[in-house]
Amino acid sequence: MKITYLETVASTQTYLKELLQERSFELPHAIVANIQTDGIGSRGNLWSGMDGNLFLSFAISLDSLPKDLKLESASIYFAYLLKETLRELNSFTWLKWPNDFYIDDVKIGGMITNIVGATLVCGVGLNLVDSPKEFATLDIKISKDELLKKYFKKVEKKVSWKQVFSKYKLEFYRNQNFFTYKNSLKISLDNAILQSDGSIINNGERIYSLR
Repeated sequence: MKITYLETVASTQTYLKELLQERSFELPHAIVANIQTDGIGSRGNLWSGMDGNLFLSFAISLDSLPKDLKLESASIYFAYLLKETLRELNSFTWLKWPNDFYIDDVKIGGMITNIVGATLVCGVGLNLVDSPKEFATLDIKISKDELLKKYFKKVEKKVSWKQVFSKYKLEFYRNQNFFTYKNSLKISLDNAILQSDGSIINNGERIYSLR
């Protein structure tokens, strides 16, 4: 994974998508910024860009993804790999369905994924050192370089979706007291039933991660 470091950018995801359109680099490629002024969060919300936190977007060719990974499972897959990386560094971060990072019951970050042509683009925001009042920060101290090195090493192993899902489903019970959204409608995860493709069944309706 080649990494391009920027001092300031409006959005690492927007910047990376523009580079993809220009076809000006080879895949896989990541963009990391020290300061992000107009970050993209879930459901079109802004993600506050406080100096020193992780602002990351990376692009991977669809052809290079694990063979059993369906695109609707991609956000959970890559988010869980990051959660697992943090856990190996002694963090108690857990993954709220489908791809938000939490410490206890407070959000510290999230991931969104998009398909651009034949490329998967993953955007990550993670509060490493500071956070807005309603959020929290990571519970360990780690440099961005060390975290990215360990994370991308795990990504490059191309662990199967089956292996990732077998561990993710064991922790899914932690979602019971939380909510998700579908078309701006707030939906309780209390009775959600996780499916093998990462979707959930809630009140008889199947819901996929759309982030």
